[in-house]
Amino acid sequence: MAHLLGAESLHLEFPTRVIFDKVTIGLDEGDRIGIVGRNGDGKSTLLRMLAGRLEPDSGRVTRRGGVTLAMLDQSDDVDPDLTVHQAVIGDIDEHVWAGDPKVRDVIAGLIADLPWESRVGDLSGGQRRRVALAALLIGDHDIVFLDEPTNHLDVEGITWLAAHLKRRWSANSGGLVVVTHDRWFLDEICTATWEVHDRLIEPFEGGYAAYILQRVERDQMAATMEAKRQNLMKKELAWLRRGAPARTAKPKFRIDAANALIADEPPVRDSVALSSMAMQRLGKDVVDLENVSVSFGDRSVLEDVTWRIAPGERTGILGVNGAGKSTLLSLVSGTLLPTTGRVKRGKTIKVATLTQQLAELDDVWDDRVSDVIGRQKSTYVAGGKEMTPGQMLERVGFQSAQLSTQVKDLSGGQKRRLQLLLILLSEPNVLILDEPTNDLDTDMLAAIEDLLDTFPGTLLVVSHDRYLLERVTDNQYALLGGHLRHLPRGVDQYLELRASGGAAKPAAAAPQATEKPRLGGAELRNAQKEHAAAGRKIEKLTGQIAAVHERMAAHDQSDYTGLGELAKEIAAFQSQLDEVESRWLELEELLA
Repeated sequence: MAHLLGAESLHLEFPTRVIFDKVTIGLDEGDRIGIVGRNGDGKSTLLRMLAGRLEPDSGRVTRRGGVTLAMLDQSDDVDPDLTVHQAVIGDIDEHVWAGDPKVRDVIAGLIADLPWESRVGDLSGGQRRRVALAALLIGDHDIVFLDEPTNHLDVEGITWLAAHLKRRWSANSGGLVVVTHDRWFLDEICTATWEVHDRLIEPFEGGYAAYILQRVERDQMAATMEAKRQNLMKKELAWLRRGAPARTAKPKFRIDAANALIADEPPVRDSVALSSMAMQRLGKDVVDLENVSVSFGDRSVLEDVTWRIAPGERTGILGVNGAGKSTLLSLVSGTLLPTTGRVKRGKTIKVATLTQQLAELDDVWDDRVSDVIGRQKSTYVAGGKEMTPGQMLERVGFQSAQLSTQVKDLSGGQKRRLQLLLILLSEPNVLILDEPTNDLDTDMLAAIEDLLDTFPGTLLVVSHDRYLLERVTDNQYALLGGHLRHLPRGVDQYLELRASGGAAKPAAAAPQATEKPRLGGAELRNAQKEHAAAGRKIEKLTGQIAAVHERMAAHDQSDYTGLGELAKEIAAFQSQLDEVESRWLELEELLA
């Protein structure tokens, strides 16, 4: 595979810390690379260095002769005085670009809704971003770097972009490097993943799912090795404590070895894990929307919507920008009254909304983080244990040095985490999340999903992040043409409806009214037996995989042949597990 670009011994440091140290990495023809890592660890900085926009302090970046590169970074600005037409097409004659299927596809996929001759400066930030992305994609480049390309794209736009990038080059040509927190997008397009952490870049094969699997395996092996190191350290320290005469009589190198073990302890990476709070009692009635319509002047947003929200319901809402998602959530939260129809609210509900505007931080903007947390209750119940707000703050990734920082000086991701924590400390029983993934890295998203898995109240989520929606909600609805429509097949069904003009179709019945195959008699009994057997098989295979992981962790790490055989065992068990889980899910749906 031909080499496109390489970086050798890159070193970069800012006044307060080292970003990269002796990093060597390469990009070959056919590579589709996703970059992940914690916010602030240098993902965007790496892209800028590889693109030649930022010079490293030492080391070098080389590019094969004649190779062209284009980059979309987060700060790209299009000349505000240009029209959309000029910004995207430039001086290319109309008969030329109109006859190019790639150009037509990009325009249709990204900017079909924008007035062709409108001034770029009059567009919203998200619209300008789409114009910049379209201008890049119509070009013919060997390498494309994209920094958070899914920002400001809805589910349809993200799906289109993934399909475009998959067919842009043949399998063994071109190179793509993308920084994104959209895990579905990473899985859809990437053949490899680079994790940026602790001043280095660690490569993994495959997309996000494969990366997570390999990372867990790596961490398990590291934990086993660390346990062995700790045992050795305890023995060494016990030897050192055998009294002053013993210490002075032993060879000095033994003392040095023990001290080296202590000094060589690797720093603990930020662990972000939240448990659910004690929730206020939620009665059987939450919120019922009955024949609700909302209009603003002559513009109708929602038409004759009926939605009965149940206790513990976990629902994702899909829809294009302007479809009425925020309006719907405002009806639920009680901040908006319907034009017609009725909204019935349970007496015990306590609604909290994670907004995009960080409104919860307005009153504490100039306060220090420690002062904000100090005004909360002294203890909360989390995971069955009492914890102070300070302890919970640590569990959402804040370090002690950040406690004295004013809220206004926090990074975007830190503000988002503090906003979420303050909402949780208010102990709601109905939680509304409006685009909750903004400014969060993949590790933080996984932590939030872990929290949401255990949230016992009612959860409503609006997000363009397909991975998050499918991960934390049980039902998905779409706002199409002002109507609320249930999606039994989830996001795929939504995309099909949008492609077929499904916005004109009426609202569907609630999930419990949707049709599904009915089983009876012997067929039902057989399905129940198979379902139970599949559950036992899943449990058995999961145990077998865990046992092989333990054998792998205890195995000689220099025996690559032996490790390879163990990896094959895991792959074989995993293949069986995937097949059984698939059948179990089919039976679960039939028996539900």
